[in-house]
Amino acid sequence: MATRTNPFTFLQQVRQEVSKVVWPSRRETTITTVMVFIFVTLAALFFLAADQLLGWVVRTLLSIGA
Repeated sequence: MATRTNPFTFLQQVRQEVSKVVWPSRRETTITTVMVFIFVTLAALFFLAADQLLGWVVRTLLSIGA
């Protein structure tokens, strides 16, 4: 089992760990956010096209038997 740490020591350790974090700059954050939106849009368009194509294929196959 883990040993218990008192709250004061725990908060000191948390502060030490947070100080080690390298935070991205505003520019890096903006560029990354824009790239995420671009890729989400491309993925949505791809899946829309794939869905439309598969729907057309299924409708065509079902209309042959009717």
